[in-house]
Amino acid sequence: MAEIGIKDLLEAGVHFGHQTRRWNPRMARFIHGEHSGIHVIDLLQTVELLAQAQAFVSDIAQRGGTVLFVGTKRQAQDSVREAAESSRMPYVNQRWSPGLLTNFQTSSKRIKTLNDLERLDAEGQLDLLPSQERITRRKELAKLQINLGGVKDLRRAPDAVFVIDVNSEKIAVEEATKLRIPVIALVDTNVNPDGVDFPVPGNDDSIRACAAIAHAIGDAAAGGAAAWWEAEEARRTRETAEKEQRQAEEAANREAEQARRLEAEEQSAAAAAGQEAAANEAAAAAAEQAAADEAAAAPTTDTPAPAAE
Repeated sequence: MAEIGIKDLLEAGVHFGHQTRRWNPRMARFIHGEHSGIHVIDLLQTVELLAQAQAFVSDIAQRGGTVLFVGTKRQAQDSVREAAESSRMPYVNQRWSPGLLTNFQTSSKRIKTLNDLERLDAEGQLDLLPSQERITRRKELAKLQINLGGVKDLRRAPDAVFVIDVNSEKIAVEEATKLRIPVIALVDTNVNPDGVDFPVPGNDDSIRACAAIAHAIGDAAAGGAAAWWEAEEARRTRETAEKEQRQAEEAANREAEQARRLEAEEQSAAAAAGQEAAANEAAAAAAEQAAADEAAAAPTTDTPAPAAE
């Protein structure tokens, strides 16, 4: 996990807050001071809180969980997409669809429709439809890609939500809070951080600042996900080896059992043959004895010669 220090944050302009007249008093604990009417954010706290957020995100990813990246304001769109894609996480960077989380069953159906339409388009099936239906389907596909393109692989509610600008993503934060999904957020001096589980104080209006924080969170997610994929691959390799070993043992047992069965059959056949031979010998002996007995019991046919006178 890449560490980000105060120098990196300074270079990205993360310390610049809003004008002092536009501040939210609940951000007071994160403000170092003010300069030329602009609040200056305490980057010592930013570094510490960012590290905590990274550790939390990394832990989620290491367990195979998902973090939903959200940033629809122009300054955050590209960095949110890049950070999410680099860590294979879902994201929303165009428009938040109300009910995406709180009505996830309906969202899942729309996501399935998006995946089906993209598959049909890739296979050239949409081109075979009648003209009007083809136009309608392509418009539907374009709309779904804008609203749900970044979450098309989302199969269940995320384990955490990372947000840039709590004010701009108010609905997303509210939905996550309602479902008790932890929220990580880049919070500027004009927002209320109370509903955020892992606030990271910093400038949310600068492209460079948004990119610095988004990529820091993305790197943590990517590192955790890599560890999970490595562990998952090791588990699959182990299970495959165990399965092959079980199959080999079962095959050996079957061969041994077959060999024992063949040996038993051979022994049984030999015993039967022996018994049959013995019976035949006994029968032959009995027949010979019977013949002898019959010959001995038969009357003689020789008569003595008459005496001479």
